[in-house]
Amino acid sequence: MSSLKDHEEKLLEAFEITGGERAIFENPQIAHLMAVGNRILSARTVEGLEFDAEETEDGISARVLLKREARLIYPVHVCFGVIHKRATQKIRIEVTLEPHSRASFIAHCVFPEAEGVKHIMDAKILIQEGAEMCYRETHYHGLKGGAFVNPKAGIRVCKGGRYTSEFILIKGRAGELSIDYDAEADSGALVEMVAKVFGRGSDKINIKERICLKGTGARSLIKTRVALEDTASAEVTGITEGNAPGARGHVDCMEIVKDRAVAGAVPVVKVTHPEAKVTHEAAIGSVDRQQMETLMARGVPPDRAVEIIVEGILR
Repeated sequence: MSSLKDHEEKLLEAFEITGGERAIFENPQIAHLMAVGNRILSARTVEGLEFDAEETEDGISARVLLKREARLIYPVHVCFGVIHKRATQKIRIEVTLEPHSRASFIAHCVFPEAEGVKHIMDAKILIQEGAEMCYRETHYHGLKGGAFVNPKAGIRVCKGGRYTSEFILIKGRAGELSIDYDAEADSGALVEMVAKVFGRGSDKINIKERICLKGTGARSLIKTRVALEDTASAEVTGITEGNAPGARGHVDCMEIVKDRAVAGAVPVVKVTHPEAKVTHEAAIGSVDRQQMETLMARGVPPDRAVEIIVEGILR
């Protein structure tokens, strides 16, 4: 039977695939939480940040609180993973930023050997007045396509607050990915959600993001970039509602397909106030021929030219 130390080493190896540096877990100035399955391997907090994490039967439950006017210098790092081929991990997390606080969070979710792994995250995020949160989530699901990943988040951004997020899954297989994010923005608040996903093999991707602009002058952006190859499929739904004067929102979806991949996009915009404005654009198609010809004219082989164009879209 492998030890927790072995589990930690395998988790850190996968963590590095997503661009992480293991030295951050040894830095006393950087808050972090690292867990494999339902075991907490390491945790550290810093001044101004409180969190309470506990092991549950099937995962981890955590509560995070950033104190009023606290401004963290370094991002908070979170690493959740499963190193077995088959397992279920459920993450339940509540995050609260008190008024006029500011912090960045970087999450790494890794399942390097997944053949029958389920990872379900249920997050509740409250950004109080004037607070700012930047959240970047990077995934690696291995090479076998055996992961079922379902991140859900309910987000409320209060007056003058800011919430920006970026979901990235571009290395390895996606497996079955189902994202479901729902946000509300009060007066003067800003919400931006960006997702970048590469589907391969028989991967199935479903992305649903909704933002309700409830307050005067609230602003939002939903930006999705998806690349698909082989027989992968994706369905992207971006929903923005403008319900207050001066509210401004935009939905921007681009999907690139090759081989026998299938992509769908459903931009939904709804305006209930005459002084609100919401716009959308969606583009689905193959790699741009002009870009291909330009690269090939410079001596780039066709397959590599496709890779370069896709990498540019997902950058």
